[in-house]
Amino acid sequence: MSYCLNPVCPHPENLIHTEACQACGSKLLLSDRFRILHALGQGGFGATFLARNEKLPGQPNCVIKQLRPTATAPHILQMARDLFGREACTLGKIGNHPQIPQLLDYFEANQEFYLVQEYISGATLQQEVKREGTFGELKVKVFLSEILPILQYIHSHQVIHRDIKPANLIRRSHDCKLVLIDFGAVKNQVSDLNASLSEQTALTSYAIGTPGFAPPEQMAMRPVYASDLYALGVTCIYLITGKSPKDLDYDPATGELVWQKQVQVSDHFAKVLRKMLEVSVRHRYQSANEILRDLDLEPYLESLASGMTNVPSQPNTVGRKRGDPSGPDSQDSSASPNARAAMAIRARQTRTESTSLQSGQTRGRVMATKPSVSGAKSRDSGGRTGNSGGGQSSSSPKLDSQGLQSYYSKGKRDFASYDLTELILTRVDLSNAVFHQANLHKVNLHGANLISVNFGRANLSHANLRDANLTKAYLSNADLEGADLRGANLSSAYLLNANLRGANLCGANLTGAKLSQEQLTMARTNWMTIRPTGKRGIW
Repeated sequence: MSYCLNPVCPHPENLIHTEACQACGSKLLLSDRFRILHALGQGGFGATFLARNEKLPGQPNCVIKQLRPTATAPHILQMARDLFGREACTLGKIGNHPQIPQLLDYFEANQEFYLVQEYISGATLQQEVKREGTFGELKVKVFLSEILPILQYIHSHQVIHRDIKPANLIRRSHDCKLVLIDFGAVKNQVSDLNASLSEQTALTSYAIGTPGFAPPEQMAMRPVYASDLYALGVTCIYLITGKSPKDLDYDPATGELVWQKQVQVSDHFAKVLRKMLEVSVRHRYQSANEILRDLDLEPYLESLASGMTNVPSQPNTVGRKRGDPSGPDSQDSSASPNARAAMAIRARQTRTESTSLQSGQTRGRVMATKPSVSGAKSRDSGGRTGNSGGGQSSSSPKLDSQGLQSYYSKGKRDFASYDLTELILTRVDLSNAVFHQANLHKVNLHGANLISVNFGRANLSHANLRDANLTKAYLSNADLEGADLRGANLSSAYLLNANLRGANLCGANLTGAKLSQEQLTMARTNWMTIRPTGKRGIW
């Protein structure tokens, strides 16, 4: 079907190859590129459509948002323009994250505004609950372990989403990862109001958000980063109960959501949810990392309580280096199990807090020595946060080849910002690992299994990736200058904005890979190189 974008068209559905709408005569090919297939939804300021780009090879699908205010008053139209412009700027700034839709285009046509972004195939969490039923406690914790690092990432870019809810979280079909969508309500400038308010307080001109999910301060036009955490808490209640906020009671005296009798969860997790759902911003969690830390400590609380009073002296711990794989696992064997658990927790907290002060983001979590309560799988995408800038800090944790493989074998997947310079890792299996912004200069990964690995913003200059399997690898903004990629499998890899100057792609398989012709002109190719179209030949 070819769908007409004219808001007043009486019959917008047309045959797929029609050039002009048969009902109103409007041109059906938007900007001479995009054919609208059908409507996806409509809000107060715009309508969303599924489209395909007929000018690109393969005619890929995309999502197009059309500015379509329900009211025509000048101030409403200006507000809609502001929101659309804000969404475009925000997606342009943070859209490189693999779990946020990428901004593809933003333009005006026929005095209307259009935003084009990546199409995410999959079902929303709202649809998932309706189809498969509610979540148990463990599944909600897995959900939190994946979505919290995404929030930490957008908050580190001074962005408040302001519309976290099940309908705005899609489980992507091809890899089952969660993707946060709909950035039309974001607040992307945070400023102090006066000395008496928090540094995170932001003032916006419009009360934006979904009633019931948005906390009081947001509806009062003063959203903060913790506002997203409240909405996330309400989302957790929905996942557990299947009930939206409007179907739950509120305490008339405090304004708090009454949910405790509706759920069956552990005492510790109930405490975490209560703190997420605090009406008072002051008593609520202030960052996503705080929630992750509390969830990670849960399995060890009992051991910690008894072990703290039973800790023997450790004479040989001073010389240990931070990030040394032998450090956290080499407590005195004479200590009791409870004592060793207590020491491990204290060491973990110290490292996390110290690194968080340096980076201000979630990469302090990469020093963990155990999988989280949600399991190793839940940590895979959690490491996809990291600093927005390039370069390597002198305090970046360092691992040797044996230590890295040991961590990986124990279920650890997050190695964001690590210093892994010149390691020998030939033919190792590191599939699904996260090396966001890591330093992998001159690393030897010859023949390694690197399927779905996140190398976003990583330094891979002069790395040996010959014959490596990089299928579906994420390499956006990675530095691959001088890297040896001969015979590497890069099918469906994401290479946009990667530096390929001098990279050797002779014999590499780039079928379905995302990269530009300009990037390829900077690399070495030959007749054995397989193009993104699947054909061999000289570029």
